[in-house]
Amino acid sequence: MTADTIRVIGGYQTDFARNLTREGLDIADLVREVVEGTLADAELDAEAIGVVHVGNAFGQLFTGQGHLGAMPASVLPDLWGVPATRHEGACASGSLALLAAMADLESGRYDCALVIGAELEKTVPTEVGARHMGAATWVGREGEDAKFIWPYMFDQIADEYDRRFGLDDRHLWAIAELNARNAGRNPLAQTRHWHRDAASFSSDLVANPPVEGRLRKADCGPITDGAAGVVLVRPDHPAAQRSPAVQSRILGWGHRTVGLSLADKLSRSSGDKYVLPHVRDTINDAFTRAGITDVGDLDLIETHDCFTISEYLAIDHFGITAPGESWRAVEEGDLEIGGRIPVNPSGGLLGVGHPVGATGIRMLFDCHRQVTGRADANQVEGAHRAAMLNIGGSTATTASFILGH
Repeated sequence: MTADTIRVIGGYQTDFARNLTREGLDIADLVREVVEGTLADAELDAEAIGVVHVGNAFGQLFTGQGHLGAMPASVLPDLWGVPATRHEGACASGSLALLAAMADLESGRYDCALVIGAELEKTVPTEVGARHMGAATWVGREGEDAKFIWPYMFDQIADEYDRRFGLDDRHLWAIAELNARNAGRNPLAQTRHWHRDAASFSSDLVANPPVEGRLRKADCGPITDGAAGVVLVRPDHPAAQRSPAVQSRILGWGHRTVGLSLADKLSRSSGDKYVLPHVRDTINDAFTRAGITDVGDLDLIETHDCFTISEYLAIDHFGITAPGESWRAVEEGDLEIGGRIPVNPSGGLLGVGHPVGATGIRMLFDCHRQVTGRADANQVEGAHRAAMLNIGGSTATTASFILGH
């Protein structure tokens, strides 16, 4: 931890339970809300912003609207003339926007960056939305037999775990149940008012029906509308002189990219102790840059759980357990708020929701809220250092950040 790290001085998340199309609103309304909310929380006027970075994965497919880097200036005239860029990296689009903003600040080009992620996904029926999101696979080369492409792809990761180590589906459903409980306390979570009982996280074919392969309804994150934003500043920015209690520091980061094909990823890792070693490398890069030894130096993790198996994978790739033994952390209550290392105290993607371009920024903002003591009913007591892991596609793009004081 050094004195010259980038600061997070504020942020905002929309209510992920909303359906903006039913409200008669569109992507412009969503961007306006997140820009205004983020600036208000950071206590800055738009004139203070030197550069804008926007995370969005599927804008044209769900709304027809492209060129979203220009949307903030379209809805907030005070941003007129401020340079802005849109970033696409599937579900890691928000993290790519964060990394680009950090690079801008670290280079000295600018001293203050607005970073937002936004996605409308409820503009089309679920089946159409699933096809749109298939654009993040290697189109035409994998998943040709799938009805729902991403459950199909992550079912293959679950099967790979089963082949190598054995996998009990009940541990996956326990992850889903925990994240649902955490989301029930989160006033911005998509699923906070959903009624589910024990059967919803069981082998009951009615309450928890199969989707693709072994993955069932409880294993799969639903589509969502939503946006999130943060303001990042250099340490020499006037806002960085505010009380340390209201800001966090980006202590470390990791970013790796591999090929699109999931089959290639699994084939390359066949002799490795980790199912997806490049994900482990991403996390280790963040640890090294943050100057921490291992997961024991963290107070909590916000990880990408588009499916239960992606959180199961994160458990051993973070080093909470040995490879293939993620089930131990589930059974022993380690992941609970108050446990050894709380994972997804917000409710995660399964509970909070997964508006794709916003997800990485939402997770970073939740880490910021935790280490500044602003997570309310989802607060991890005494949280001083938090990590997040964001993946795009079948982990083709992977990013990790560590925040602290």
